[in-house]
Amino acid sequence: MKFLGIIPSRYASTRFPGKPLADMKGKPMIQRVYEAVKGTLDEIVVATDDERILDAVHSFGGNAVMTSPAHKSGTDRCFEAYKIVGKDFDVVINIQGDEPFIDPCQIELLKSCFDDKSTEIATLVIPFNKKDGLAAVENPNSPKVILDNKQRAIYFSRSVIPYVRGVDKESWIEKQVFYKHIGLYAYRADVLSQITGLPQSSLEIAESLEQLRWLQNGYCIRVGISSVETIGIDTPDDLKKALTLLH
Repeated sequence: MKFLGIIPSRYASTRFPGKPLADMKGKPMIQRVYEAVKGTLDEIVVATDDERILDAVHSFGGNAVMTSPAHKSGTDRCFEAYKIVGKDFDVVINIQGDEPFIDPCQIELLKSCFDDKSTEIATLVIPFNKKDGLAAVENPNSPKVILDNKQRAIYFSRSVIPYVRGVDKESWIEKQVFYKHIGLYAYRADVLSQITGLPQSSLEIAESLEQLRWLQNGYCIRVGISSVETIGIDTPDDLKKALTLLH
């Protein structure tokens, strides 16, 4: 199978304008992401709406394309970039542009989900760390996922799911495995074309989680369970913490 990696990258950000170009010890963040996954895919391209990001990617020898500034989601931007690339790929992988610590093993795990020919969409989860307590699970910025017995997503929510009845709430994390969603997606190319044509769904609007649109429309999302934690950078303070982890 041929895998295309696309890194959607916007300059505008409410909490951190210019984030993709933020310096990370001599390299812009987008370069850190690009280089982290470079050896795992057949081709990688940054999909941006800003000339400054386009120029930065080209300056370090990466591939980048300009896409519309009107896209409301990374998925939509991925589909336009896929069409611009204009080559036949079996699977398109949507890689978050603000996770420079992404591990190649996570990409390999995502790719392995497509060993099953029935897989339409794939994503990753990681069990919440019990040491972090229930407070981490209750954080609405960390979407939770429940799976069926075949490792397919049943539902994503910002609320704590499942509810553990008959158990003291402080003991929930000891009695139940809670899965945190890792925002990596992979789509069969034909499925990507289909889902970008879907209107927003009621569950998506309620939870502000795009993947609920796909579930609500009957698409199957295969889930790989990772043991590697990712570190997303949403704010300048997040960047300061991340820089301490760079060698």
